[in-house]
Amino acid sequence: MTEPRDHPFVTAVKPLVDAMGGELMDPALAQPDDVVLAWEGQDLLAVRLPQLSDSLDHILAALERRYGVPLAQLDRKSKQDVVRILEARGAFSVRHGVETVAGALGVSRFTVYNYLNRDSSAPKGTGKGSQE
Repeated sequence: MTEPRDHPFVTAVKPLVDAMGGELMDPALAQPDDVVLAWEGQDLLAVRLPQLSDSLDHILAALERRYGVPLAQLDRKSKQDVVRILEARGAFSVRHGVETVAGALGVSRFTVYNYLNRDSSAPKGTGKGSQE
């Protein structure tokens, strides 16, 4: 990118772009699927968004950083929490999402489906997942 990285707009959007797994670039290099962002009427930077499958890997890596250990080392309740977070973020709408998550958690696909079904079948207002 030719613009200075310390521009206030770049500084403001960089954490969001990083959290999404996107890439900042010069707007002159933008492709049709990139998002060009302007500052005071001038194109300042472009953001290349990740592919959906890459986004899931990025989200899983972020969750590992949050928990401080590989996801497979988490206890059952924490794994259920991870599945709940991933479901809210749309991880299971990605092709092979359940398989990818199961591999990261070190559990079977069946277990991931059980975690998902437990959340959707628990009555509202009861401590979901607290019985195991």
